[in-house]
Amino acid sequence: MTKFEAKKFDIPKLKGISEKTIEEHLKLYEGYVKNANLILEKMPQYRSYEKEDVFAPYVVGELARRFSFEYNGMRNHETYFASLEGGLVAPNPNSFLYKAIEEEWGSFDVWLLEFKTLATTTRGIGWMVLWYDKKNKKLLMSWMDEQHLGLLNDCAMILALDMWEHSYVADYQPSGKKNYVEDFFSNLNWSVIEENFQKAQA
Repeated sequence: MTKFEAKKFDIPKLKGISEKTIEEHLKLYEGYVKNANLILEKMPQYRSYEKEDVFAPYVVGELARRFSFEYNGMRNHETYFASLEGGLVAPNPNSFLYKAIEEEWGSFDVWLLEFKTLATTTRGIGWMVLWYDKKNKKLLMSWMDEQHLGLLNDCAMILALDMWEHSYVADYQPSGKKNYVEDFFSNLNWSVIEENFQKAQA
């Protein structure tokens, strides 16, 4: 079986988000990679007992359910960390992504305000995501509960903002969610996000 491998990210010193938080956050990401691999290893073992153990299919079913959580946790974090690599690169008003955002929301600033507002006012843990709908060739944004609930089918993840408490509480405290979101955007490498958009359109 080909295993998933944890990626390495070259993340510079960030505004507001400490190196310690990034270090611990990366360990969490590596845990998702490890668990996704373990589930794929375990499932065949339980399938072999199906004739003897009436509960084996239920175990396999729960492992399959858990796999979506671990796998999406892995992929979501890869999008998140990649957008912080290489240092700040401001959004380019002449880029395809910038123009697509303007076309969908009227202006980049309107979209940005809505994205930040939804990220900070949606209750509970999860992710705020900018997607590209491949079928209708348009941008969408939505809140994703946990790692996997709220995933938009056949859409490519362009920008992912982790709103689980582990991503900001150590640096900002629970009351500092808005400051975390502002700092996240002040650290973004928009050339990476533009590349995500271009790949999604290919």
